[in-house]
Amino acid sequence: MSAEAGNGKEEARKTGLEGTGLPLPGGSHGSVRCAGSDPQLRQMLDSLKSSKSSAVINYGASWCGVCNQILPPFYKFSNEFKNLTFVYAHVDECPETTQNIQYTPTFHFYRDGERVDEMFGAGEERLRDRLWLHS
Repeated sequence: MSAEAGNGKEEARKTGLEGTGLPLPGGSHGSVRCAGSDPQLRQMLDSLKSSKSSAVINYGASWCGVCNQILPPFYKFSNEFKNLTFVYAHVDECPETTQNIQYTPTFHFYRDGERVDEMFGAGEERLRDRLWLHS
């Protein structure tokens, strides 16, 4: 048994997607980028706005049951919709940037640097349809 096993420190340091503790497709994050802090999320938002690429941001939380249900499909879709940038932002890790997010999960859709749509709640088919619309 290693010295790290059982001390709990490694588990406590997991944030963002790792912090959800969910089994994710393929054991990886697909092409989902994770914002683990306010500066990181601000940088990602600035990058989306200047690149004019199409993107979806999933604002969620590890304590949210609905967020945890939609996260594995969100990963899967990141591999299917290659022309979209997928971002996951944990609302507790980005409190300043996400202070206007009232519901989890909330999805924001960007096209040409502008937010063009938002979706509250989950539903795999509903999310797939919205991703198809914006891809």
